[in-house]
Amino acid sequence: MSNDRSYLETLQDYYARHRALPSYASIGGLLGLKSKSSVAALVARLKLAGFLESTPDRRLAPTRRFFARPVADASVRAGLPEAIDDASSDALTIDDYLIERPSSTVLVRVKGDSMVDAGILEGDLVVVEKQPTAKPGDIVVAIVDGQFTLKRLDVERGQFLLRAENKAYAPIRPEGALEIFGVMVGLVRKM
Repeated sequence: MSNDRSYLETLQDYYARHRALPSYASIGGLLGLKSKSSVAALVARLKLAGFLESTPDRRLAPTRRFFARPVADASVRAGLPEAIDDASSDALTIDDYLIERPSSTVLVRVKGDSMVDAGILEGDLVVVEKQPTAKPGDIVVAIVDGQFTLKRLDVERGQFLLRAENKAYAPIRPEGALEIFGVMVGLVRKM
């Protein structure tokens, strides 16, 4: 399976570039396989392992497992260096890790610096589970007086308000309606 792992990684990189898998005929050239039977055998093994499936029109399609990424068995220190074993026994997809309810989850790009002290920076994507309620302390996308904002929900003297995570910004006390669009459940940042 070690060659299969290498072939799978090449197919994953191909998919990342083209958003499609190559045809059976193209796989041989891409992977350096000489015969149609070796391509068919590889595809059969990747299907059996749960990485690929066939669509009704007999094209290859990636499964959820195709997008799973290895998780190292050991964590990495953010302090002093220590040895780490990069072998992994588990894998997960980002969707499985961050998204509990796909039908009610959206990604929202952050604009501005009002949440920097919570580690949320301009350009980040926040993973938001759409729901009409939230608890004090949750970071929410709220609709305040008809405008969307990302803030921490708080209560003061029995009234809801929104707090920035940047001391340069005052709390928002809605003059009219405060509606919860959703609760932040994750964050994605491309370095």
